[in-house]
Amino acid sequence: MQNISAILYLVAAVLFILALKGLSSPASARRGNLYGIVGMAIAVLTTLLILDKPVLALIAGAIAAGAVIGGWKARTVEMTGMPELVAAMHSLVGLSAVLIAVAAIFHAGVEHTPVQKVELFIGAFIGAITFTASVVAYGKLSGRFGAKAVSFSGQHLLNLILALAMLGFGLAYFATDSQAAFLAMLAVALVLGVTLIIPIGGADMPVVVSMLNSYSGWAAAGIGFTLNNPVLIIAGACVGSSGAILSYIMCKAMNRSIVSVLLGGFGAEVAAGPAPGPGEAKPYKAGSAEDAAFLMANADQVVIVPGYGLAVSRAQHALQEFAELLHEKGVSVRYAIHPVAGRMPGHMNVLLAEAEVPYEQVLEMEEINADFSTTDVVLVIGANDVVNPAAQKDKASPIYGMPILEAHKARNVIVVKRSMSAGYAGLDNELFYMDKTMMVFGDAKKVVEDLLKNAVH
Repeated sequence: MQNISAILYLVAAVLFILALKGLSSPASARRGNLYGIVGMAIAVLTTLLILDKPVLALIAGAIAAGAVIGGWKARTVEMTGMPELVAAMHSLVGLSAVLIAVAAIFHAGVEHTPVQKVELFIGAFIGAITFTASVVAYGKLSGRFGAKAVSFSGQHLLNLILALAMLGFGLAYFATDSQAAFLAMLAVALVLGVTLIIPIGGADMPVVVSMLNSYSGWAAAGIGFTLNNPVLIIAGACVGSSGAILSYIMCKAMNRSIVSVLLGGFGAEVAAGPAPGPGEAKPYKAGSAEDAAFLMANADQVVIVPGYGLAVSRAQHALQEFAELLHEKGVSVRYAIHPVAGRMPGHMNVLLAEAEVPYEQVLEMEEINADFSTTDVVLVIGANDVVNPAAQKDKASPIYGMPILEAHKARNVIVVKRSMSAGYAGLDNELFYMDKTMMVFGDAKKVVEDLLKNAVH
């Protein structure tokens, strides 16, 4: 039976790896999800087969409850609620790691080797940090805690003291097998998860979500060593490493330091650059949906830059219908995706996939930036900071050095916004005041529906 279980775990691990590979592209994401489901089913069934006297009723009840809650949430969650849902899922992974570690510590009659103690310590403290940090991220993303950064004097010193205290209690547990020391270590780690995340503003939440994904993976891998479960180790390591790589990519896209992400307190809400007040208003050109529709219908190439505002208004389906109409008129339409557009990694890709936008029309920043200079019209809808030229031109800007979608190089730019207010990073955008830019004010869905009506005639 041991050989059979090892083979089945290996098959499950391979399927998990194929799942991650599939999830790297919208075109293969469905297949990747299927691989993951099959792999998890094999892993669960294999674990049940090798358990000694499992309490099947309790296990089945927990699985059924989780399936019902998960299925209901997946069907009812709004696209704007996806980021906080992902953060909530990460918190559950971290909490699972903590509970497993506590159960192992209090398991009567079991002595842990020095290596197992280290594994328990690592898995437990990463899980604890992941749990509370994910709860805070969930609160910030959902607006329950407010998206603003919370900073105070001596914040980094406090984090250092907490980290040293956590390490000290961990060493005490290692030396004495003290359950109290282990619980104290967990308590400090739970607090550290909060203090690491509260200084991070809502504008930087995409990187936080990605990093928490990595943390949850490493927590699972650490507990996998404790349980001597190879498939959990492999799956956790895959999630942890892929999340870390994605975090690094996103840090580059935001001109952030990966070290500052790990230490917390990076990217506090910028204080500079709120939108100009009434007394210092800059001139801009405003137009109607009819003007915008005419301009795009007579273009050869149109690039659409989606942002979080598109998700808020749920305008993706109307936008795709409008894009199809332009395509029928002989207009080339493509979508440009910035790595940190939205509130989580891949948010805009998921949004467009929901509207059944052809995958070949959706291009990443590095694939399309060179084409903006030959593009007739760029439609910026619900985006702001990812097209702000200040990132390239203003060395005093907090986002200077951040790679952007170079929409300002196009012949014409249409920006759909509710008002001239600043974006999520709190910065004014000089793109809005260029002679080539036309502002169309209103709810994104209403504006796109008006574009569709005018393009038909």
